[in-house]
Amino acid sequence: MQKPNLKLLIVMLAVILFPAFLAAQESELAPEFKLKDIYGNTVSLNNYKDKQAVLLLFWTSWCPYCRKELKLVNEKYTELVADGTEVLAINIGEPVDKVTNFVKSYNLTFRVLLDEDTNVAEAYELLGIPTYIIIDKKGYIRYKDYTFPAEKYKELILKK
Repeated sequence: MQKPNLKLLIVMLAVILFPAFLAAQESELAPEFKLKDIYGNTVSLNNYKDKQAVLLLFWTSWCPYCRKELKLVNEKYTELVADGTEVLAINIGEPVDKVTNFVKSYNLTFRVLLDEDTNVAEAYELLGIPTYIIIDKKGYIRYKDYTFPAEKYKELILKK
């Protein structure tokens, strides 16, 4: 009788359980946070509650997939704002000078926040980057994944 391959079993469980993890995160109240942006202004998630939806994008400058997603969001930013969504790109664990230089070199037009101690990333239980999280006007998580939901983001921000 052949022994089951433990690595294969772990990978299979991850593939099966990860979508359930994402679904479980939806419709949960988003954890409140206060972070500074690259200019030193404090931003609170509560400032947006009952006013507009929020798209969080967690990223780092060294991640090639993050760079691609940041460019995509930069291209869609005007459309997102017109649809009533604020974009908050949250850099994880990098110093302000490095992030500021990166933002300038990529000409990012949306607000960039600094999670220097990674507490916000931990509160949102990130498993990787980039990670998108859409929070509706009421403060509930409606989407959590690694790619921008281009086909359905309007439906997600308007979900009741």
